[in-house]
Amino acid sequence: MTTSQEELLPATRRALLHRIAVAQAEGRAPSLVAAVVRDGRTVWHGSRTSVDGHGPDENVQYRIGSITKTFTAVLVLRLRDEGLLDLGDPLEKHLPGTGAGEATIAELLAHTGGLAAESPAPWWERTPGTLRPELSDVLGEQPLRHPVGRRFHYSNTGYTLLGALVEEVRGAPWEDVLRREVLEPLGLHRTSGRPQAPHAGGWAVHPWADVMLPEPVEDLGRMAPAGQLWSTTGDLARFAVFLSRGDDRVLSAESVQEMRRPAAPPSAVDVADGYAYCLGLETRHHDGRLLVGHTGSLPGFLAGLFFSVEDDVAAVVLANCTSGPQLSAVAADLVGTVAEAEPRIPEPWRPLPDVDRAVLDLAGQWYWGTQGYALRLTADGGVSLEPLSGKGRRSRLRPNGDGTWTGLDGYYTGEILRVVRRPDGSVSHLDLGSFVFTRQPYDEAAPVPGGVDPEGWRGLP
Repeated sequence: MTTSQEELLPATRRALLHRIAVAQAEGRAPSLVAAVVRDGRTVWHGSRTSVDGHGPDENVQYRIGSITKTFTAVLVLRLRDEGLLDLGDPLEKHLPGTGAGEATIAELLAHTGGLAAESPAPWWERTPGTLRPELSDVLGEQPLRHPVGRRFHYSNTGYTLLGALVEEVRGAPWEDVLRREVLEPLGLHRTSGRPQAPHAGGWAVHPWADVMLPEPVEDLGRMAPAGQLWSTTGDLARFAVFLSRGDDRVLSAESVQEMRRPAAPPSAVDVADGYAYCLGLETRHHDGRLLVGHTGSLPGFLAGLFFSVEDDVAAVVLANCTSGPQLSAVAADLVGTVAEAEPRIPEPWRPLPDVDRAVLDLAGQWYWGTQGYALRLTADGGVSLEPLSGKGRRSRLRPNGDGTWTGLDGYYTGEILRVVRRPDGSVSHLDLGSFVFTRQPYDEAAPVPGGVDPEGWRGLP
């Protein structure tokens, strides 16, 4: 997938290299490798290493920790899209007897199922999965820490349950299903449950001395769907393209877009930090840019994958140390460097190939009470409704084929826009979720809720 790095300007490539060099040096990582994707293709790869000679390339495996959860979420969304389950179903409906079956599948995906963050001791990331052969061993005697559905509480055990759900519905091991349904269709041939050469070794770096200690490499067993996978920057770059665009062989663009929507109630700290968790993905605001992706860590390894849909730029960063560089910030900076130094060139404007005359007649200025709005036709066949002041509720709406539209985002998501006509066929007003939009402020000829004073507009009495 890697293409000529000449596609980026020399100054941009140097800025990218400088950023990962600083991260590796200041974070004291034995090695750090990164890739940047633009317009669906890898346009840059770089690495820094403490070992003399050739640094790791896009084919060297690192353990990616909780980015594994995003792969598990994709499998669950596939089951939903096939009609085998609903995200609103309680887990008990498909996987009975866990003791945590009250939580819905969506709540488990969004970490709002109330489950504990970790399995009972000993720490699962540094001990063999054979110590927890059954789900009851993973969940323990008291699996819940919070009321179901009430708050975001990151839970590795929740994703263990989702992996077991996949196995129950598919009748096959989680890793086999993942390879057949996601890795092979997307060409992620260097992503696996166990390390495959060439791969990096995991290290702990002493906090007060420049010395290292090798970390154990454990098979996580039942906990695998929460953090087992090994991958490369090359494979994760392809995965980032899929998460931003979809692929009908795996998940549609609509379904991956659903994965990117915040689904968990954020805490006050998260609101201040611009963080939200979605369905197997997280969103972060960084220097005014909305990024989507996930981080990962296991003893000896750190990972970060983030992309900006608006800029069509993604970055993957992997390191082989237990702690050190903040890879989410590094990935965000790599995305920002490319997006700002070489901003996306828009497609040429083109007129619509066809237009419905009746819809065109609706375009223009409307009023909700006294606030002005503009209704515009969009290139995808829908319409948009935006406040003329630039501030306020706005939404894109898709046509339903019956003369109505459904809101796609913002306050009006899921709400229906209807055109209300008079007996002679002329347009009286627009009804959007009971809000009346008229051609003039408080148009007396339209059924404005509460009525319009018959004396009309006036000056100071």
